[in-house]
Amino acid sequence: MTYKESFIKFMVDSGVLTFGEFTLKSGRKAPYFINTGNYKTGAQLAKLGEFYAECINENNIEADVLFGPAYKGIPLSVSACVALFNKFGTDVSYCFDRKEVKDHGEGGMFVGKQLTDGDKVVIIEDVMTSGKALREVLPKLKGAADVNITAMVITVDRMEKALDSDMSAVQSADKEFGVKVYSIVNINDIIAAIENGVIDGKQYLEAMKEYRSKYGVEY
Repeated sequence: MTYKESFIKFMVDSGVLTFGEFTLKSGRKAPYFINTGNYKTGAQLAKLGEFYAECINENNIEADVLFGPAYKGIPLSVSACVALFNKFGTDVSYCFDRKEVKDHGEGGMFVGKQLTDGDKVVIIEDVMTSGKALREVLPKLKGAADVNITAMVITVDRMEKALDSDMSAVQSADKEFGVKVYSIVNINDIIAAIENGVIDGKQYLEAMKEYRSKYGVEY
């Protein structure tokens, strides 16, 4: 299996990717659901970090620092940092933001690597629905130093139109902020994995394709 196929199987085995009928926050009824909160063991986090590392390495993404937005991004950035070193010998730093600025001890907005001008920063997130997280963290990062946001890496790109746009959140991030978003897999990869028997779910294929036809974007 390719690392993308392995990741899709890993999501299913971890209970993160499930099929059925789900009403999303957007109100849309989707035939699949991604709940990244089901990654909760050390083994899962270690494996998840390896998939982030594979994506970063495959796409030749330049990084000095992996930034994990609080709170969900914190373990993701740490596991990706460890995996990059263990798997590819690439030693990068990590940091994450505080929800509130600390005014005692070492103080400051960030924990981990203190950002400096010119640092190549890669944002590590789980999924991207609206781009809200990116919109919130960019001013923090740019306010700390004149950093270069080289990429954002997420687990799954739904390739789905936003409620108020014909573009996906990934396309909007590139257009609005100039941030290129890479995903370990996208919805087309998941559909192909079902078709090729990598995971079960052929009974959901028609619904998956209908949903994709109705709300999907191509790029």
